[in-house]
Amino acid sequence: MAKKQFKTESKKLLDMMINSIYTHKEIFLRELISNASDAIDKRYFASLTDTNIGLANDQYEIRIELNKDAKTIKITDNGCGMSMEELENNLGTIARSGSFDFKASQEGGDSAKAPVDIIGQFGVGFYSSFMVSDRVEVVSRAIGAEEGCKWESSGADGYTIAPCEKDDVGTVVTLHLKDDTDDEKYSEYLEPYRIQGLVKKYSDYIRYPIRMMMERSRKKEGTPDDKPEYETYLEDETLNSMVPLWKKPAGEVKDEEFNRFYQEKFYDYQEPLKVIHQKAEGATEFTALLFIPSHAPYNYYTKEYEKGLQLYSSGVLIMEKCKDLLPDYFSFVHGLVDSSDLSLNISREMLQHDRQLKAIAKSVEKKISSELSKMLENDRENYEKFFAAFGTQLKYGIYTDYGMHKETLQDFIMFKSSAEDKLVTLKEYVGRMKEDQKKIYYAPGDTVDQIKLLPQVESVISHGYEVLYLTEDIDEFALQMMRTYGEKEFSNVCQDDLDITTEEEKQSLKEENESSADMLKFMQESIGDAVRSVKFTNTLKNHPVCLSGEGAISVGMEKALNKMPGEENQVKAELVLEINANHPITAKLKELYSEDKDKLAKYSKILYANARLISGLKLENPSEVGDMICDLML
Repeated sequence: MAKKQFKTESKKLLDMMINSIYTHKEIFLRELISNASDAIDKRYFASLTDTNIGLANDQYEIRIELNKDAKTIKITDNGCGMSMEELENNLGTIARSGSFDFKASQEGGDSAKAPVDIIGQFGVGFYSSFMVSDRVEVVSRAIGAEEGCKWESSGADGYTIAPCEKDDVGTVVTLHLKDDTDDEKYSEYLEPYRIQGLVKKYSDYIRYPIRMMMERSRKKEGTPDDKPEYETYLEDETLNSMVPLWKKPAGEVKDEEFNRFYQEKFYDYQEPLKVIHQKAEGATEFTALLFIPSHAPYNYYTKEYEKGLQLYSSGVLIMEKCKDLLPDYFSFVHGLVDSSDLSLNISREMLQHDRQLKAIAKSVEKKISSELSKMLENDRENYEKFFAAFGTQLKYGIYTDYGMHKETLQDFIMFKSSAEDKLVTLKEYVGRMKEDQKKIYYAPGDTVDQIKLLPQVESVISHGYEVLYLTEDIDEFALQMMRTYGEKEFSNVCQDDLDITTEEEKQSLKEENESSADMLKFMQESIGDAVRSVKFTNTLKNHPVCLSGEGAISVGMEKALNKMPGEENQVKAELVLEINANHPITAKLKELYSEDKDKLAKYSKILYANARLISGLKLENPSEVGDMICDLML
């Protein structure tokens, strides 16, 4: 029998397809099962107008047979089959697809007569067989044909095709597996449980049963219960569940079913906090089943965590984690999207970044936002559980991309507040602001208790203003990136531009600083470059001193940035030492400036050290501070 050559640039192209296009060898089974499903679809479609060529619905099937001795895998379907000409065209020409031609022929036809989705639209999937096989045989008999035909190839060197005997309509693909090597164990695909796992992973929702003989064990009849003997037997099993949970009407699926599906599919020991079932129709049709977990995975805030939704095309898994379907700030969402509208490239593993994918991603994002809004409004307890697990990610989402996602995320973030011992949203804060209040006040720190003790916080609260407590490193960076919420600016109470005094108080303070300018300069010089300036303030209530920031980097931001790997103290805030003009310490400082400047220099350094400790900063030279305190005590 003369060997024919492929009609394309054979060896080079086929080698590229086998070795480059597909990432994982195991997907060969997915491709062959998808082709078998397409063939059954075509036969079913044809039977709608010609009842003589159809089967009963429960007779359609795909069967897998393993032969360890012969090292073969056989995939059989009772679909439409292929004629000699179709075998020549579909298998002899790389990237030619009968499924694609079939679908094209139905465009513009009666949709009521064509209710089938064709999974495979490109003719390369079949050639994934050569990733695991050194020889592939295809025996097929088309509808209406009196005999079958056999196509056989060992790869890029060509193929043979000839008539053969075949009793019934359909196709049998036989893979002769390659020998094992040190790097590849092709024999693993002869293990029934490995095949069962691949069907479950990739083809669980193919609409026709995928059957295979599975070995089981049972107790031999007649053996006593205390000394039982067991025997193995073969049982014909259906490996796939066929009907996807997400394609059922949401009202017909119990919460327990969704929860069990989530826990089994995404390996979580807890039930999800929220289930989102979305069915979109219109220009781009798809179904999404999304889950918001009740807790963050152990590696969520690490580089090892991979975001993404599972992507299906008509029930066939195309991609385990499609990153393009989720924005980073919603990366905590697990789930899947199933669409028959996606434009897939020849491998069905890589997606074109086309309008369908972008439209799906945009719709999914809007749906997640909508459901979070509903949870915040109607189920505050669960929303706060969600925020405890994933609120940090939302804040990072505001900070990244220069605040582009502010409008999407700003109403989802929450902070502890001086007004209530619970989390509050920015909307709630603004809703109860004083009539003349122009700014949203906040204070950063390591803990709420520490922040409460800050002199500036006590002062702002005493003036009747609410203060948000920022306890995470990302908090202030996110608010600085937002700049405003509505028309209200954010204001760090620990910055030196705090504006909560009357005009009369401001004038009095200005005069105090001007009259003591020489003394304050001396104190700054005594402390050194650690502070930009020393000045009096009238906003500290009963506290003697505090540190405030001047410029873009606040004290809190300095602490956060210097926690990052690298040289210590790589970032410094421009600090101002503020002294309470109404505190008794002020009179003592003025006295020392006139009588004992050496002692004033020590006092200045001690006051600076005291202010650093209040702000949660480390002392730069604790032993020096300790010695000065002892000297002053003598």
